Amino acid sequence: MGRDVEAVCAEGEGTHADVGPPPVIDLLTLGEAMASLHGGGPLRLGGSLELSMAGAEANVAIGLARLGHTVRWAGVVGDDELGRLVLRTLRAEGVNVDTARTDPDHPTGLLIQERRVAAITRVHYYRAGSAGSRLTPADASAALAERPRMLHVTGITPALGADAAATVTHAVRQARELGVRVCLDVNHRARLWDRETASRALADLLPYVDVLVASADELPLVSEGGPAALLAAGIGEVVVKHGAAGAEAWAGDEHAASGALRVPAVNTVGAGDAFVAGYLSGLLDGLPLGERVRRGVTVGAFAVASDGDWHGLPDRSELTLLTLEDGETVR
Repeated sequence: MGRDVEAVCAEGEGTHADVGPPPVIDLLTLGEAMASLHGGGPLRLGGSLELSMAGAEANVAIGLARLGHTVRWAGVVGDDELGRLVLRTLRAEGVNVDTARTDPDHPTGLLIQERRVAAITRVHYYRAGSAGSRLTPADASAALAERPRMLHVTGITPALGADAAATVTHAVRQARELGVRVCLDVNHRARLWDRETASRALADLLPYVDVLVASADELPLVSEGGPAALLAAGIGEVVVKHGAAGAEAWAGDEHAASGALRVPAVNTVGAGDAFVAGYLSGLLDGLPLGERVRRGVTVGAFAVASDGDWHGLPDRSELTLLTLEDGETVR
């Protein structure tokens, strides 16, 4: 559907007059990034919390940047220390934030994670009235100006409010006009909106979607007819996540599936975003469908086996680490 943009690189010595084309952005994603506090046990008992940042779209951006792709994150943060933490972290991870905006009138959102039982984590959001919900169509247009190869959006952002919803709609429409492929991860958050409202809003985005990602329980939000109906409606690829059972994908007449890699479960928060980063990395690299799914479940396994939403995500050289035997040392 969308056209790939070819990267043009100039080698050798040059002068300030040797100005080539702007750098190619492999993937643009937009949404809310928040400060994140991680606790090791029930919050009601007190104790220490570790400060970091989180957000589905930011997790995907970091995952792809670590795999060597050029990535831009577009969003709005507060003019506060937490907003500066978000931008500093993304920059440190190699994510382009040059079109991100600071809002002096609204705070950066916050989430708190508590490890309640073993590998079960509970998340509490403090994002009402946040800067991240103040995204505008102008923010999307500025971020799309360089025409990235792909735009990634989630079903979280339109749930943040009317402005954010209008921005996502504008972004996918403009992407289609520019020939930019669009990936939508349903990523339903029941605390933000109910299933019926989400289904109606996501239906408006589907005509502009090239790659749709959903967990098995989210799929009915966008289609009662399953992957076949979505493909018949014009979506190029449908990817379904099955958690511990792996994932599968359909593209035209092709179908591919992969079981999950067996790793010790430390924290499952962010695993879905990690899978998306791996799958889109494979897509951007031109890998066959089955290899895209396999890269997705591999990157997802790194997230499950690590603390933090994005902290344990691999770089490209580490993708084969999980094929080693337990206890093996890499020297």
